Amino acid sequence: MKKHTLGLIATMVAGALNTAHADTLKMECASTSTGKSYCDYIKNRFEKETPHKLEFVQLPPASDEKLGLFQQIFAAKDSKAVDVFQADTVWLGVLDKHLLDLTDKVKDLQPLFFQSAWNNDVVNGKVKAVPAFLDAGAMYYRKDLLAKYNEQPPKTWEELTRIAAKIQKGEREAGKKNFWGFVFQGKAYEGMTCDALEWIASYKGGTFVDKDGKITVNNPQAAKALDTAAGWIGTISPKGVLGYMEEESRAVFQNGDAAFMRNWPYAYVLAQDPTSPVKGNVGVIPVPKGGEDGQHAATLGGWQWAVSAYTEHPDASVQLIRILTDAESQKMQFKTVGVAPSRLDVYEDPEVIASAPYLAEFKDVFASAVPRPAVETKSQFPKVSKAVFNAAYDVLSGRSTGEKAVADLESKLKRIKGKQWK
Repeated sequence: MKKHTLGLIATMVAGALNTAHADTLKMECASTSTGKSYCDYIKNRFEKETPHKLEFVQLPPASDEKLGLFQQIFAAKDSKAVDVFQADTVWLGVLDKHLLDLTDKVKDLQPLFFQSAWNNDVVNGKVKAVPAFLDAGAMYYRKDLLAKYNEQPPKTWEELTRIAAKIQKGEREAGKKNFWGFVFQGKAYEGMTCDALEWIASYKGGTFVDKDGKITVNNPQAAKALDTAAGWIGTISPKGVLGYMEEESRAVFQNGDAAFMRNWPYAYVLAQDPTSPVKGNVGVIPVPKGGEDGQHAATLGGWQWAVSAYTEHPDASVQLIRILTDAESQKMQFKTVGVAPSRLDVYEDPEVIASAPYLAEFKDVFASAVPRPAVETKSQFPKVSKAVFNAAYDVLSGRSTGEKAVADLESKLKRIKGKQWK
């Protein structure tokens, strides 16, 4: 009886200790059905493998809006809003002091990731995040429609424009009145900065700001790139594209109402879903060149798992980060959400290779993609990006010309920079 009582007390004490050490974390979770499915997988694993609990918070889908919200949360040093979240590639310099230093907790993971992606997450010698997934802009096209109209995948923007117009005309004559040649991200937000970078860099117009911090956007090639894009609006692209982000573009393309789409790697898996109207008819090619003497230029993207410096549960947050970024989680994230893994070993997984052989092509794209000038412009990058996407939007909407827009943008960037980027 005495042994039974002591055993019961020991069990109660152990339970009390486990409860005392159990934390409840708040993690960002996308509002999409695929995002929720992935989050549920993480929750089940986290709560099974640790004594802790996991709750989800939803944040704005637009990158710039989400960054603004984080800046408000962190300015107030709010420890209750969120513990673990995804940070855009270009945020780490901006949010540096608000991110938990993960160096000693995750440095063993470094060899497992794409080196460029890992290096992006090291700020002033400290690891401030772990790559969640990689992105680079890509051009999607309807293989069946190109075959139907006896065309090959375009290598230049000029070829794309011609082919898109030809297919659009033919499909509309066949009764598809809402069919368009090309959809992309035309809303004034960070996604437009990514698209504009691809257009301008493809015409060899630079990257707005060069590696030495010099403002280079005011040049004829950059102006030509923006004017070329403006020519698509109302011709091969709907005027409504000026309000499109990634998902709006994907919805039109995946519904079978567009010949071409610029988007990120995640769209491929979703377009091949059994319920997709375009399943089996989707091809992927590099973002076109700006003319025969241009170059392919895909914007480097991607998101990183980071921890708020104000979290009350740093150890549990690190446990969650390690689960989020292990091979099984990245494989599941790829299968459910469609984003490209940031870990090298996932690309060797037989199931991943079988389901998405195209990922092998993206490995080279990731290594040679064009980064936005976030490192060069430091904490002022959000202002730089806003100036860029507003300038591009003005050209696309007909409020400005390419020549005037790049000159005005140069002036704005000089005001933002002042004596130096800081």
